Amino acid sequence: MLTLAQIAAEPELLTWRLRLGDGTAAALRPLEHGDARGLAAFLGGLSAETRRLSTYDGYDLAAARELCAAIARYDKLRLVLEVDSGAVAGLVEFSLAIMPDDMARYGAAGIRLGERTDVRFGITLADAWQGRGVGTAVFPLVEEVARRLGRSRIILWGGVLADNPRALRFYEKNGFRRVGAFTDSGGRASIDMIREPV
Repeated sequence: MLTLAQIAAEPELLTWRLRLGDGTAAALRPLEHGDARGLAAFLGGLSAETRRLSTYDGYDLAAARELCAAIARYDKLRLVLEVDSGAVAGLVEFSLAIMPDDMARYGAAGIRLGERTDVRFGITLADAWQGRGVGTAVFPLVEEVARRLGRSRIILWGGVLADNPRALRFYEKNGFRRVGAFTDSGGRASIDMIREPV
């Protein structure tokens, strides 16, 4: 089982080269300290709709620097999808901590979550890369990351907004099942989903 410190020290442990559906060369790799400017360009380029679906604390260089400064701290692992132009086309996030609200919601559905078995996951793609099969190309690597982190199940980080049918189809296509509906902290209707086993 890999630790966040091991991954930070040896990013190649979780680095993959891949070809996207249109033939574009890409790499999925851990976020590194030198990625702040590229990550800021990615965050700053997200449309208002994409920001609504994937919320970050900010969308500028300061926010990107904060994400880079958090490498191997807390419980988060972030991977960037870098395309052959060197641009960041996506951000894939994992959290090894399971929040009490998640435990309560899943528990009400008869599912006992635990930090030894479960990982929270979220993905955001740049607008230009959405709807092009990128998530489908990357998802097998998401499963591999979960396995290497020693986790057997994946839950969606914050669920998925109920008014996002494209995301719901994507997750169901990739083996997630709906667990239950809830209202998120912003008052939005959301759906918990789980993928088991990895």
